[in-house]
Amino acid sequence: MKRPQGRGLELAKKHIACCFEELESMIKSAEFLRSINAPGTLEDGMRNETTASGCQPVGFDSTLNSRLSAPTPPRAIETISWKKAAEYFQKLLHELEIICSYSLDPVFEGVLRFVVEFQKFQPELVARAHLQHLLVQDGKLYGRDSVFAVICKVSLLPEVAKNHDIQKNETVVQLGQLLITLLRVLCTNISWQRRKLGKILQDWRIIHVQLELAFRKECGDISATSRHENICMKICRHILIWVEEQTYWIASRFLMLGFELDLYSTGEYCMVYWYMYIILIKLAERTHMRAMTSNEISKKKGKKKRDLVKDGGKDNQLPPAILFLQCHVYLAEGLTMMLAALRNERQIYLSTGPFNSEHERFVQHFELLLKACLPDHVSYYSFEETTAHARLSSVSMYNCFKETQRIAKELRSNFSDDSDKMAELRRIEQVAEHNSVALSLISRLGAVDASLKVQFEFSHHPFFATAVVKRS
Repeated sequence: MKRPQGRGLELAKKHIACCFEELESMIKSAEFLRSINAPGTLEDGMRNETTASGCQPVGFDSTLNSRLSAPTPPRAIETISWKKAAEYFQKLLHELEIICSYSLDPVFEGVLRFVVEFQKFQPELVARAHLQHLLVQDGKLYGRDSVFAVICKVSLLPEVAKNHDIQKNETVVQLGQLLITLLRVLCTNISWQRRKLGKILQDWRIIHVQLELAFRKECGDISATSRHENICMKICRHILIWVEEQTYWIASRFLMLGFELDLYSTGEYCMVYWYMYIILIKLAERTHMRAMTSNEISKKKGKKKRDLVKDGGKDNQLPPAILFLQCHVYLAEGLTMMLAALRNERQIYLSTGPFNSEHERFVQHFELLLKACLPDHVSYYSFEETTAHARLSSVSMYNCFKETQRIAKELRSNFSDDSDKMAELRRIEQVAEHNSVALSLISRLGAVDASLKVQFEFSHHPFFATAVVKRS
């Protein structure tokens, strides 16, 4: 697996298959291995042991594991059972097999998607280290594609752009280093990943400003679009749009990981979904802009970008990738307004506490995003203004969840060959369907039936909550 450019992956798969067979034989031999232990041992394949018993466990060398032992005698070490050891290696081999089966997607979006999907298995350190080594070798993607070539490809630039001299620009080189850092961060465990993503957000925001200044110096005014623009101006415009899009992708990943790490209380869901809604809208805008710039399609006159994304479900010209993001936008908006209405009308899920005010919690959760101005002019007061007048009647009338269901059903045919996207669409539909029913129920009975209790669970999706209505 450490061979350059993924050349050893096929051979590694064969070795992994052999390891699975050997491991299976070891599991079958567990009864015999337990029988050769000292009489009276507690080892039964289920419970852990300790070296304090004086019996040296099979397959354990204290000299190799000295860093795990206490600094002074008695240096007893707890060793895991045969059953747990076998399960560990089965999981590790499965994760290595997934890495070896990876197609080495040359498109950066595909790389990000693979890493994010792989992280759902909560992979072991060894597997994550191998993945990082595969992705980044000698400062190149897979050790073969230069970072600038990767940036040109993901920015939807023509093939000739990757040989342009602008790649020698110091700021462009720094962008490449940021990209490598991002890949390495995404290969870490999710708690460390979230911390690092929050810190590099500001770097991505700064690099966008620096690139804009550097490109103006290099190519002149790049804000005006023209059919006769030279390749330099085209590269600059495309890269700037992609950098902004990538920054919002990092921000969305940062917010979503908070759910996996249980960093948000139920009373804080409203502000989190509101911020996710804002970030996802910006992400959809930039993704759409990148596609539009590539196809040289002019924006509709008289229509703001925000309105373009908001009306995405009704616009047949939007590509499936944007509509897929639109599903997330509608879910975040629907949950925001639903929670806000419950707070306003039923006084539940209020973000109150004896120590921190809601404003302070808002700043604590989103400090890194606010420092990076993601997006501009966002504050606690804009959140308060948006949610202060939410009512169940109006939320029920403008049902974002039904719109989500409609778009998700329409998208099935577009992603029929993509199992991951299809699975996500099913999860989205389930959340939207349950929340739509719950919203209707609360709107009809909430005012007259005080015994109705509303809970939010993550039974269908890891990031988008499902409302459960019960009678107390």
